Amino acid sequence: MPDPAPTVEVRTRAGAVRGRWRGEPGARGASAAFLGIPFAEPPVGGLRFAAPEPARPWDGVRDTLEHGPTPQRGDPGVTIIPEPSVPGEATLNVDVFTPSPSAAAPADRPPGTGAPAGLPVLVWFHGGGYVAGSPASPWYDGRTFNRDGVVTVNVSYRLGFDGFGWIDGAPANRAVLDWLLALEWVRDNVAAFGGDPARVTIAGQSAGGGAALTLLGMPRAQGLFHRVWAVSPALADVSPERARAFARRIGELGGIRPDLDGLRSLSEERVRQLQREALRPPRGARGGGAALVAEGLPLGPVVDGSLVPAKTLSSIASGVGAAVPLVVGTTDDEFSSAFRDSERSLRLMSRKAALKRLGLVEPRRSEWLEANRREGLHGTAAVLGRYVSDHVFRAPLVRTVAARELGATVAATEGAAPAATWAYRFSWRSPVSGSAVHCLDVPFVFDVLAEGHVPAVAGVRPPQGLADRLHADVVAFVRGADPAWPTAAGEAFPARRYDATIATMPDAYASARPIAGV
Repeated sequence: MPDPAPTVEVRTRAGAVRGRWRGEPGARGASAAFLGIPFAEPPVGGLRFAAPEPARPWDGVRDTLEHGPTPQRGDPGVTIIPEPSVPGEATLNVDVFTPSPSAAAPADRPPGTGAPAGLPVLVWFHGGGYVAGSPASPWYDGRTFNRDGVVTVNVSYRLGFDGFGWIDGAPANRAVLDWLLALEWVRDNVAAFGGDPARVTIAGQSAGGGAALTLLGMPRAQGLFHRVWAVSPALADVSPERARAFARRIGELGGIRPDLDGLRSLSEERVRQLQREALRPPRGARGGGAALVAEGLPLGPVVDGSLVPAKTLSSIASGVGAAVPLVVGTTDDEFSSAFRDSERSLRLMSRKAALKRLGLVEPRRSEWLEANRREGLHGTAAVLGRYVSDHVFRAPLVRTVAARELGATVAATEGAAPAATWAYRFSWRSPVSGSAVHCLDVPFVFDVLAEGHVPAVAGVRPPQGLADRLHADVVAFVRGADPAWPTAAGEAFPARRYDATIATMPDAYASARPIAGV
């Protein structure tokens, strides 16, 4: 039998942890993985539906050799990104991947007191629509970022109603509090893993990208990170009224009052079952892409007036986060397949009539159709799929760029130096789907094209050169370099286009601008 991989110990503020080397320590490309390090106490018992509490110190050395328990439970089924569930109670944990665990930076040294500068840090928030997902995906393994001199931290956070549901008597936005506590853990501990707490980039995809933008627009989060890279960000900005209505629905279905005592009287599995029932549209109601357009995400960060004081883009437009450089992008065909199953039934419906049923009315309907004439050649289902992609992802990106410009103006008038924004598009079409679909770009960002689950979404020979370029651009940004393409400024802003040929596109989001409302 081969010798087991060597282990390595690091001391965090709560206690020592033991990780495992991948590759020979000191060799090029070698890195150490510390999996399932708790940043908070298990959210069970008296801490269920409560704000997270920092993990209590432990004695001895804690093994962190396997992924920790995940808030996602059970078999998630077939998903584009492989994100396994891990059972257990201690679901609030981080995975740390580092090429340079550092005993020279003791965890008991307060941050900012002369500890030697370490490597830049990437903190990754997984996606899953705020109701699913897992940091334990092989696509999120930090070894390629470690290879390129970046410490990577993957964050676990409470999902669905457990993390975001409105409960009388409980703090709102419990999952957002999880994000904040995890970032505080990074600030206080990452130096022990060879990272620099003064050079932290937060990033994520889909709901994880939405998390990054939400944090960017949160006053309480400022100073915990220094750069943001948002991949297909899905903002929720759930209103208090909608959050309360969803809670009442949970209570009705469960036969309880939707308060802390009532929810704690139900098992974890029962609450998840009620959540699934509450998310199921009534007979005859809109479902799928239509419901997403009409109502938005039902669970996610709530605009509670306190922790999340305003809608994210309103906060950003007021100048919050203006000093933080931002890169934001989408795939070209995020949800283009949303109506593929209805292609036959939609064949005889006009594009204008179908878009009207989704709530798009004149004059924006005609303006948007004119800007998307090429998509119209593929039929009504394709048009609706493109509209959902624009409504949920691409038009919000246009609004994000506009909000950042307003925020920069506010910051400048107050004597601060605003940072720039850059945009991109991921346009490479997979031979599997024929489209640049949602999630397709993630294995390129992480440069893990050889991972066994990638062919199912990207084919058997995805272009390694494209992964090299996109991954290198992320690494350079995390290291502190500005992107090598023009900033996103003005109405017709440019963007980097990642495709078989990589180039800068003028007015790159012109097709989404008619519905952006800016």
